Amino acid sequence: MTMNMKPWLVALVLLLSVSGALTQSGPEPIDWPKAKLLYQREQRGEKLSAEEQAFLDRAKAVRRQGESPANTAGSANGVQRPKPAVMKPLTDMSAEDLYEGEDGGLYGGGQNTPPASLAQGARAALARIRPLNASGQPAADGRQVLVSISMSNATQEFSHFKTIADPDPRKSEHLTIVDCAQGGQAMAEWVPVEGRPWEEAMRRLKQAGVSPAQVQIAWVKLANKSPKGSKEDHLMKLEADTALVLQNARMRFPNLRLVYLSSRIWAGNATGALNPEPYAYETAFAARSLILKQLKQINGSGGEPTPVLLWGPYLWAEGEKGRALDDLKWTPEDFAGDGVHPSPQGRAKVANLLLDFFATNPLAKTWFAKPGLP
Repeated sequence: MTMNMKPWLVALVLLLSVSGALTQSGPEPIDWPKAKLLYQREQRGEKLSAEEQAFLDRAKAVRRQGESPANTAGSANGVQRPKPAVMKPLTDMSAEDLYEGEDGGLYGGGQNTPPASLAQGARAALARIRPLNASGQPAADGRQVLVSISMSNATQEFSHFKTIADPDPRKSEHLTIVDCAQGGQAMAEWVPVEGRPWEEAMRRLKQAGVSPAQVQIAWVKLANKSPKGSKEDHLMKLEADTALVLQNARMRFPNLRLVYLSSRIWAGNATGALNPEPYAYETAFAARSLILKQLKQINGSGGEPTPVLLWGPYLWAEGEKGRALDDLKWTPEDFAGDGVHPSPQGRAKVANLLLDFFATNPLAKTWFAKPGLP
């Protein structure tokens, strides 16, 4: 059954089988409009009945096997969608602003700061970050390691961030920054826990003189290559892939405490199908969904998840229109010829956003900066 299936799909089918969502009673046609409505209800936080949840879980699994939801309005499977007339940065959207049913704010409801319970969980995780030796035990001369996980854009941006962060006078002497992001290795490629991206990440850690047990912080930039179909189609896959990548990271890095998520930069000038608009813009909704689902876990159990998910810097602004948050703009000079990858100037923009975030954000600077700095 699984020989021709992609690794992430095998993992998802196994997970659903264990939960009882898949049955052996024989395949039935999927009512895709019904599945879409159920997915939208789930995304809004509505509780589905056991029968509805089982149906939706089976639809998700079938969708990942490549069945085209031909009857789902707007899915256009295999065809790039036109860019909507209006796409506002999440940070500029209110609770009343809607984009295909999604409201504004990094944390939903027009809010760009973490809810109190999530912030409390993050502070508890921050308190556990300390210098560790190679075995993961506290040590005065140990290291706190920050890694990146993602694709070509991320390695271009994060490697530039490292060049400006390492000599920054605010940076803690215990912090080691290792760029583990790799060209061509988007979320789907990081899903196999023994896959090539993880092997290369382990090699880079060894080359930097640190161990996986010392990794306590990660930056993950969400993206998949050549997304297709409706917003629900590609976000469903991106979120599932990213969830498995985060599980892998927890397995590979047993002391991982905090993961900061970022979505893509603007791609309004993209010349190909690698990651054009509106897909680049919409990756933010997958990041937010993962964070808000974890928030439900925190509110439901009162416990601290491991790792805690937070927003890192939000990187999207509509070209030279900019955004109200900080007037970030993306000019033609910020991109390589494909309109997707950043030029050296564009990489510098993201690198500076990363440095400013990690050095000044109250839920980051305690591990990044030297003790005693304001």
